[in-house]
Amino acid sequence: MPFDTGAFSKDNPLAQKLEKLFTNIKEKIEQADDQVITPEDRKLIRLLEEKLVDEALLVVEKSHIPGLKKTVKVCAKTISDLVLHQEQGKPAAPVEEHHSTAQDLYQHRLDKLERIRARGDEPFKYAFTRSHPIQEARSAFEAAEATAAEGEACLAATLAGRLVAFRDQGKTCFADLRDEDGRIQVWLNQKEMGEEAFATLKDLDLGDIVGVSGQVKRTKRGEITVFAESYTLLTKSLRASAEKYHGLKDVETRYRQRYLDMVANPEVLGVFKKRIQVVACMREWLNKRGYLEVETPMLHPIPGGATARPFITHHNTYDHDFYLRVAPELYLKRLTVGGFDKVFEINRCFRNEGVDTRHNPEFTTMELYEAYQDYLGLMDETEEMLRYVIEQVAGSASIEYQGSTIDVGGAWKRMTLHDAIREYAGIDLESTRDRAEAARLAKSVGVEVDATMGYGRIVDEVLSLKVQPHLIQPTFLYDYPLELSPLAKKKRDNPALTERFQPFIACLEIGNAFSELNDPIDQRERFEAQVALREAGDEEAQYLDEDFITALEVGMPPTAGLGIGIDRLAMLVTNSASIREVIFFPQLRTL
Repeated sequence: MPFDTGAFSKDNPLAQKLEKLFTNIKEKIEQADDQVITPEDRKLIRLLEEKLVDEALLVVEKSHIPGLKKTVKVCAKTISDLVLHQEQGKPAAPVEEHHSTAQDLYQHRLDKLERIRARGDEPFKYAFTRSHPIQEARSAFEAAEATAAEGEACLAATLAGRLVAFRDQGKTCFADLRDEDGRIQVWLNQKEMGEEAFATLKDLDLGDIVGVSGQVKRTKRGEITVFAESYTLLTKSLRASAEKYHGLKDVETRYRQRYLDMVANPEVLGVFKKRIQVVACMREWLNKRGYLEVETPMLHPIPGGATARPFITHHNTYDHDFYLRVAPELYLKRLTVGGFDKVFEINRCFRNEGVDTRHNPEFTTMELYEAYQDYLGLMDETEEMLRYVIEQVAGSASIEYQGSTIDVGGAWKRMTLHDAIREYAGIDLESTRDRAEAARLAKSVGVEVDATMGYGRIVDEVLSLKVQPHLIQPTFLYDYPLELSPLAKKKRDNPALTERFQPFIACLEIGNAFSELNDPIDQRERFEAQVALREAGDEEAQYLDEDFITALEVGMPPTAGLGIGIDRLAMLVTNSASIREVIFFPQLRTL
């Protein structure tokens, strides 16, 4: 059936536009190739006719019919404009003729708030007892259906959630409630509720938090629905969360006001639930293998544990500058000296560096240290742990990431760093230790080198620009130059290299690991070399930490250590192109 525009003049531009859009959508679906169209595509017309635009937008996001997504979004916006004017009792008008400001809408909601209070109702309740979360209620009803006669199943339920759709049909209204895990339609009828209670529905707005009590049944169209006997306003929303049917699309606003992003785009909650699951699965894996979770300081008197530029803060009582943690490594190794054989910490780190799709100044890592282990044994454990976490969170060993299919189920590729540079960059940096020659070779393949970069930084730059883009399938690179790894043990048969590895998946550097340097004399020499680099202008070079050297002099057993970037791992399992998509509140410029 055509969309019902009977409430509006046929001469109205929006009504005319909507009729054309429906014709266009039908034509696109009817003319689509059988290999492209899906049963979900065929539901779009019904969803839009019933003004279920949120559902329609979710369906069309997965459609492969050319041009359909754009047309449905325009149609959804047009329906939004028609419904908005109908609810306000105004004739429908084109978007450009609507002059309400955000302040007007805010005042409109304040007026409703006062009406609610005037009739003795508190619009910000203290508590509400639910019988089920929404998805649990849906599942319980479906279970009841399995044993009941056809059309006889019902479930008494008291549910609550945010009002995300409202359709006024005179003496009957349909609403949609959404909570953390589910969404359900609500049927509200004047006869069932009584005229007085039904009349108060006019003071509801999209975004309000509402509780309903009634029977869960199926409508004639097959929709699981709460046939409400009563409703309760739990929280009055004073600001519209986002454009009525479009969700929130502005990237800057999404990141700055993540609460709006999650309200307007429910799929965002799914992204962060997977991130939370990544941490939970990793912690579970570590706990089962005897690792103890610890906490170490975030304020450091000397920045250390990573090659990075720190943030500086000041402690007023001590009248001393401190540094926000760039890595927990040196403190965790002090615990290994003290007698803990297997420790880990899931921690926040801060680095005063550039911001891009893979870097945020504040980020989360998991670092672990295992006594009596070396980097080769830890490489095996790392592969096992990452495979477990990815399979648990993604539900499969095969995942999609930005157009590539990644398989973590098989044996992961392993190659030395210098072999990878030879294969992918076409130069041999292992053949020289001379900084000038390394710079020449790097420049020959288009890598820029500045005067502050030592041999190790040059190798790292070649890795980042010429090798990493090729590491799509899970790959371990190992045996890094001594200059690049001041906290790792020298390789047993080649003192120019260190026993270090990094796992890469989908071109993302996921972690970093060493056979940890436990020779205090060697460690002092490495720190002094780093100090020389810092004096030459390298702001990311490490400081000399005398107390840490003292700890090594007490004696640290042979130890292997690993750091995993939680944010990048979350990017991987959620198919997110930017690190900001998996950090609740990413750092942005101050407005």
